[in-house]
Amino acid sequence: MRPKRLNMAMKMKRGANRFALSYMAAIPATMRALVQRGDGYAKTATGPLLEDAADWLELATIPVPVVGEGQALVRLRRAAVNPSDIHFIKGEYGQPRVRGQAAGFEGCGDVVAGPDQLLGQRVAFAVGAGAWAQYAVVDAPACIPLHPAISDNDGAGQIVNPMTARAMIGIAIEAGDAVVITAAGSQLGKLMISLAKDMGVKTIATVRRDVNLDADVVLNTQSADFAAKASAAMAELKPRVMLDAVCDQSSEVLFTLMPNRARWICFGKLSTEFPALTQMGQLIFMGKRIEGFWLSQWFRDADPAAKIAAVTDVQTRFADGRWRTDVAAELPLDQVINGLADALRQPDGKTIISFS
Repeated sequence: MRPKRLNMAMKMKRGANRFALSYMAAIPATMRALVQRGDGYAKTATGPLLEDAADWLELATIPVPVVGEGQALVRLRRAAVNPSDIHFIKGEYGQPRVRGQAAGFEGCGDVVAGPDQLLGQRVAFAVGAGAWAQYAVVDAPACIPLHPAISDNDGAGQIVNPMTARAMIGIAIEAGDAVVITAAGSQLGKLMISLAKDMGVKTIATVRRDVNLDADVVLNTQSADFAAKASAAMAELKPRVMLDAVCDQSSEVLFTLMPNRARWICFGKLSTEFPALTQMGQLIFMGKRIEGFWLSQWFRDADPAAKIAAVTDVQTRFADGRWRTDVAAELPLDQVINGLADALRQPDGKTIISFS
């Protein structure tokens, strides 16, 4: 049986463990949410685009989740739509879907129930699923209070892209003074270019159409002279890390042109093309490596001090204006099913879900 919702501060007991669980206001029994229509994993992978969001999502009325010990209930203001979200609802991500469960990995909102120190605070958060709903239960340590200068749109995308940029540029710095960044025109790509520049790291950025980027070298993978320009850039800057969200044949071309001990770090799959490895000997005789990066694993493995430093740096960059979220489309929750596919086709910027 669901606990009775109260509009006053209250304390609850769970067995022998006593904890303060405060409620700010009356919390409804049900909420609107974008829930998953699929279950488990898909047998195919078609990439982070949709023909029709209704194939994968349904706007439904479901129970507001019950907050437990060590958790907070967040009333959503905004939620971000990332490529990983689309892979997930299509069954292409590294964790299984649950039919009827709310989708969405990250967002921001107000804590309306939970530990006293978080109550009433506007927080950014990331969850395994559940951010595309009016309310989400979040582990209290995963709630990041937001600086007042940070907008809700910036707050909604405060974790997945910025923390990935912070972690991966850290990897690049350890390997040398140059890095290759694919899908560089994306929100994440721009954050990584900005951070690398601040850290004194040269950037070779790849795009699929001509755009203005603040990188040292910009390569259009669709141009006829792509390979020749890439070869010249590699010879000059000698990057030993490629941060790759595309993972197609153009990535393989770049990797073969990189120097000894180069690392091809895959953190996304924006392309539906699977690359063929044409220079396997480089793995043996040049000490090159192909590996993956998953932010969830980084959070589990990273030193607590490193995580705190990363969170602080990210918030500072958004608060002082060095970083911002380029928004391509903002969709109210009840318009996501009809509008998401078109929003994802926009060439630049992130799609944001808003909640009344």
